[in-house]
Amino acid sequence: MIQELVDKNDSILRQEMKPFDFSNPPIDPVVLYNDLAETMIEKGGIGLSANQVGLPYRFFVMRAEEIIGCFNPKIVDFSAEQVILEEGCLSFPNLFVKIKRPKTIKVRYTLPDGETVTRKFDGMTARCFQHELDHLNGVVYTKRANKIHLEKANKTSKNLSKYPVRLRSTLSEKAKETIEWLKS
Repeated sequence: MIQELVDKNDSILRQEMKPFDFSNPPIDPVVLYNDLAETMIEKGGIGLSANQVGLPYRFFVMRAEEIIGCFNPKIVDFSAEQVILEEGCLSFPNLFVKIKRPKTIKVRYTLPDGETVTRKFDGMTARCFQHELDHLNGVVYTKRANKIHLEKANKTSKNLSKYPVRLRSTLSEKAKETIEWLKS
């Protein structure tokens, strides 16, 4: 079932989520996975945490080779090499901010079926995992941006919201391909 996003000022986005209890689950983890995955696809995102839809669970979904559901995720190691890239967020439409994050991470999380796995991610998958984990820790991505990047992003965001249709028509072919990939 598709869920509605909470407002960007909702306090749940700034609260740390408690671990999901598989021994006494508050909700069926497979149902939660399916609902969040469906919502993420419908909203055009590459990641979505439970608290973004008002659910107080330590869980998120993200697109990688497939849609991965991560319960009780944690980073167990990360590379010294950091990369600065623009990030967006479904909770903050049209706000794209440059954020510095480790390029490669080693992570541990539990799948909806209760199996705990350890994996290594890099590139956009690593970035998405870190962004969604921040949500579960009550950290919104704008808090990771430096002041200059955030001011520039806010100014651009205001312009984007004024002319969404016109700006979409001027997207590069690569941007259009990325949007189509996200929708698929």
